[in-house]
Amino acid sequence: MKTMRAARLHTVGQPFQVDEIPVPEPRPNDVLVKVHACGVVPNLHNVVAYYPEWFPFLPLPKLPAIYGLDAAGIVEQIGSHVTGIKVGDRVYVNPGLSCGSCPACRRRDNTNCPAYTFQGYFGFGQGSQKLFEDYPYGGFSEYLTAPADNLVKLPESISFEQGARFGYIGTAYAGLRRASLEAGQTLVIDGATGTLGLGGTLCALGMGVRTIFATGRNRELLAQLKALAPERIHPVPLGDRSVHDVVMEATDGYGVDAVLQCLGPNAPVSNVLDSFSALRRGGKAVSIGGVSDPIPLEPFPLMCQQKSLIGSLWFTPAEGENMAAMADSGTLDLSVFEHEVFKLEQINEALHAVDHRHGGFTNVVINPTLI
Repeated sequence: MKTMRAARLHTVGQPFQVDEIPVPEPRPNDVLVKVHACGVVPNLHNVVAYYPEWFPFLPLPKLPAIYGLDAAGIVEQIGSHVTGIKVGDRVYVNPGLSCGSCPACRRRDNTNCPAYTFQGYFGFGQGSQKLFEDYPYGGFSEYLTAPADNLVKLPESISFEQGARFGYIGTAYAGLRRASLEAGQTLVIDGATGTLGLGGTLCALGMGVRTIFATGRNRELLAQLKALAPERIHPVPLGDRSVHDVVMEATDGYGVDAVLQCLGPNAPVSNVLDSFSALRRGGKAVSIGGVSDPIPLEPFPLMCQQKSLIGSLWFTPAEGENMAAMADSGTLDLSVFEHEVFKLEQINEALHAVDHRHGGFTNVVINPTLI
């Protein structure tokens, strides 16, 4: 029996162990992918150490488990019912799994499936455990199986390391689409220098947004962000002036068309309310971040000004294909990332490196092909 190396979590809060396990066989509608890069999610340490206590309603895979959310690699084998994908294709594996038969899935609205699950991460409903059992292989392994319709083809212009960042870029891209953002419009990105925020900035630039008000606390990172498009990116250091005042002054009191909320769980709710108040009438705020405290919005001004607060989770393979096309054409610039690549046996080292990254510019990646 052919075997492979896989980094598995055996005990919550303990280091990952690299084990030798059988290489899986793809089912009829699945593919086997040889992983060449898998992004290390900044929040992974919290997931494997604290999530059972913090978020008991978010199902986790049974241990020992193979994590690894953002995998990119080469198709090694295809199932008997797979068409349109061939051995040798370079792909990103969108880890969003759904049941395939509920009302949402039948509407092709898979991200709203009650059993929606992140392969190699965590789930969102009671049906997640079945999906974990069907697809137990995350990107921290030499091979994984995945549904063929979850694949995003990567052109040669996109490296595997860049592809392994698609999860966070795609989450931001989907959020901007839910904001109905158009070329020439204006945008606030809260937490713009982080992993999600940088993805949102790159996508917004690629989509033709005219002005981006980028908030953050680290002035060095804000300066580096502005250098990507000095005429279009306007840093707003948090703590100096309110986002509302900066935006209203720059837009003659009109406000921005959209807000992309990328703040982390420790960010104060006051930051959310500040940016929300900077929206124009009819503007849309989309939350893809993790601010943990309740957001107190007054319903009467909400109605009168016709503002919206929208939640957005992940992205579809179709949106991934859009991003790949944007990157291949040069409108989505993926050259800004500083890749830190680790061997599979260095998984615990990589988790430590994530805590010391250079904002969203650092891309920590596991490459299981390295020996």
